Amino acid sequence: MPTFGFGRLGLMLLFVAATASVADAARLTPSDLQADVTILERTYREMHPGLLRYLSPRQSDEAFTQLRKEFNRPRTVAEAYLAFARFAAKIRCGHTYANFYNQSKAIQSELFESPPRLPFYFRWIGGEMVVTRDFTSPSQLPIGTEILSVNGVATAQILARLLPLTRADGSNDAKRVDQLNVLGDDKYESFDIYFSLLFPMTGRTVALGVRPPGAARLQTLHVHATTYAERLAAFTARKTDSRGEAAPLFEWRDLPDGSAYLRMPTWAMYESKWDWRPWLNERLDALASRNAPALAVDLRGNEGGEDVGDEILKRLVAEDLPLGNAKRLVRYRAVPPDLLPYLQTWDPSFKDWGRDATELRSPWPTAPPVHYYALAGEDPSVDARTVIHPVLPHFSGRLIVLIDAANSSATFQFAQVVRQQKLGTLIGEPTGGNRRGINGGAFFFLELPHSGIELDVPLIGAFPPTLEPDAGLLPDIAAPTTAASIAAGVDPAMAAAAELLAQGSATSMRK
Repeated sequence: MPTFGFGRLGLMLLFVAATASVADAARLTPSDLQADVTILERTYREMHPGLLRYLSPRQSDEAFTQLRKEFNRPRTVAEAYLAFARFAAKIRCGHTYANFYNQSKAIQSELFESPPRLPFYFRWIGGEMVVTRDFTSPSQLPIGTEILSVNGVATAQILARLLPLTRADGSNDAKRVDQLNVLGDDKYESFDIYFSLLFPMTGRTVALGVRPPGAARLQTLHVHATTYAERLAAFTARKTDSRGEAAPLFEWRDLPDGSAYLRMPTWAMYESKWDWRPWLNERLDALASRNAPALAVDLRGNEGGEDVGDEILKRLVAEDLPLGNAKRLVRYRAVPPDLLPYLQTWDPSFKDWGRDATELRSPWPTAPPVHYYALAGEDPSVDARTVIHPVLPHFSGRLIVLIDAANSSATFQFAQVVRQQKLGTLIGEPTGGNRRGINGGAFFFLELPHSGIELDVPLIGAFPPTLEPDAGLLPDIAAPTTAASIAAGVDPAMAAAAELLAQGSATSMRK
């Protein structure tokens, strides 16, 4: 299955920019910042395949002009980082941003790790924070508590200020909101970083306007903020087992009726020492061999990463399945030599596509009206598409896939194949990603030499043959999470899946 992007940790972790310390560059001069914008503008205009996917040429020009205006006076590194983040978000590409993991250690320490954090995990529901885990001592925030204000600022106002900084494809705002959940899934959380830059907390005490579950009135609490180290300890504890070894990142449970539940919170396997492939195939073998009635795959919270879903697809198809009719396009054949010093990557072949980048015989109907090359693999006859080859034993039971707005890269593509090929039922909430195609698959990491700030540059654009809606995928069965369901400890999507299983597995969607 072709990958057009990576998970939150992903291959971007392979590169960490080296630059001067933040303290050494406390104030960045307008001339230095303008020079960085010049490099950024050339790189994106000449190499970013999706720069004009959602922006008109005029809107693109205006975005660069506005960025230059931001830098007409000296800026701190924090101010510059926010300006670059806001610019990148305007491109409306889920893989274009000032990647937290690719910044210098100095920037990470100063901007990302020093500020205090709110002492709870939460999800945004209806414009409000809903607590999913409480770190206050003693516990003051029951699960399901609604946070209505932080230090006197309404949470709806906080959300409105943060959304223009977040990454998502096209008009898929559900993905933008999802980016701002804090669920303990990442070393760096988007909300923690952007909130601390826009709403810096002075001191360690936080004033919260809260409404506990079942309460009619707003209450005010003063709680102690948590540190980055404390937050990181909770994240790290989930990555190892009781013996300190690499823990399986997936969860498998056999259900009473013979079905199975597979929880896959991430497909970003690049840093993990856990060998996921034999673990997964051993269980899929057993599932198929015993003719299990169903498999429920829970992808909620999983942006993507490696093409882990291919291992499942191989068990579902009875014959070769070519994936995707989207055209893979790139903007350049070889990187201009003067830009090479600023571009890092894990595969030097991205610097010169050579014969793999061929002239289009005619413009692609859904691509912007700029010059593209078609990107082909070694076998031009398959037009760089991946073919899923069936693997025995074949699984003939019902497939259920639980989805939400986090699914925007490889998991979005997996759900899209399941929908297009009628391989199963999608349950939950609308996905991230975009049916008009996404950018990714190969990346440069652009290190701006004067500010030291890095921005990701996706290199391959996937464009469908016909114009699709500017949206993600809708579930076959909607089962949204609510504040009430969180407070009650109820999982609406799992309840919907259980109800579907109870109806019997004989009516599999696969033909």
